Amino acid sequence: MTQLELARKGTISPWVRCVAEKEGLEADFIRQGLAEGTIVVPANARRADLDPCGIGQGLRTKVNTNIGTSADYGTAETELEKLRIAVEYKKDAVMDLSTGGDIVAIRRAVISACSLPLGTVPIYQAAIEATETRGAIVNMTADDLFGVIEQQAEDGVDFMTVHCGVTQRSVAQLSRQRRLTNVVSRGGAFLLGWMIHQQRENPLYEQFDRLLEIARRYDVTLSLGDGMRPGSLADATDSCQMEELLTLAGLVERAWEADVQVMVEGPGHVPLDQIVANVQLEKRLCRGAPFYVLGPIVTDVAAGYDHISAAIGGAIAAAAGADFLCYVTPSEHLSLPDAEDVKEGIIGARIAAHAADIVKGVKGAIDWDRRMSVARKNLDWEEQIRLSLNPDKSRRVHSRFATQGTACSMCGPYCAMALVEEYLGIPVARC
Repeated sequence: MTQLELARKGTISPWVRCVAEKEGLEADFIRQGLAEGTIVVPANARRADLDPCGIGQGLRTKVNTNIGTSADYGTAETELEKLRIAVEYKKDAVMDLSTGGDIVAIRRAVISACSLPLGTVPIYQAAIEATETRGAIVNMTADDLFGVIEQQAEDGVDFMTVHCGVTQRSVAQLSRQRRLTNVVSRGGAFLLGWMIHQQRENPLYEQFDRLLEIARRYDVTLSLGDGMRPGSLADATDSCQMEELLTLAGLVERAWEADVQVMVEGPGHVPLDQIVANVQLEKRLCRGAPFYVLGPIVTDVAAGYDHISAAIGGAIAAAAGADFLCYVTPSEHLSLPDAEDVKEGIIGARIAAHAADIVKGVKGAIDWDRRMSVARKNLDWEEQIRLSLNPDKSRRVHSRFATQGTACSMCGPYCAMALVEEYLGIPVARC
């Protein structure tokens, strides 16, 4: 039985118990959220060494790291190094989006080395293999696509992005609307081209029951992809995006009926004043299904700094109820990220997630900040460094310039907290 089916029968699985311990919550709270569809615990039935996480309502906001090769660059070694960084900087999940090299071997190497929940986008492999064996992506067959999905499930993939909401109605809507940036989702573009060439419906939508059967057999969590997400502020919250969301809402219900865990992916580029409405729409239409957002990116002009733009949007989205943030790196829109980009993207997304958790009242979130404040009050630099998101950088920056006394080099002997403590005789602060 899938975890969703077990939860509905009142059974607490080992993965659910593990998630409850990590969250500091009762196991039955996780079980009930899983049963209602407001929480997912991505865990392929074939994974035995998983460090699971729960994603959804009432839980800490989770962060995903995308890794993967491109046709121009990357090997298994480069991606394993990115995976190492993701683990070191405490990401919750990883997605392998490889499109270059031996992508099957790379995925299997990553799964073998990865204790975190692992996701993929199966259409990438299916499209590449169709190009190699059939001459073009548009010559791919439905059996080709579902064969890849089953292979990846067999390999142990825990969650899959599947662009089921890109339909013939989407094609018609896109033609009428004439977006500024059309379709920026790679998977969405692959399927759009296939449908136009074949003059047929998206097989992921048309044969959704076939997809559910595979997902149920391996207990793979479906992440319903946003193939029509806006790629510019000009296209945010438009009819193409809303058309897809309405389709996904119906597919959420069908997944639940089949005892398959499901979450919904959200928009890319969204102005600040539209983010909350986007989150509320997804939560209402999809009956509280976990919401997985890319950013959102709040301005189109942050090239080189899109991790900052995405952190701003991600904090607002998560505070409004989004459950899962996909990190964005400084190389977004420019190139394949390297290991340093991955690190910067992770830190930005973790800041956004934690800031939102404070607003959500997630258990223990504000306590971390209080401990840091106490350490600052006491000028306890080792504790400040230990509590920081990136201790190596904190230590390096603190020691960069020599200073007088116990304060940092910004204020030296004129440190406000040191002076006030001296003037008032305030004792050392305690947590």
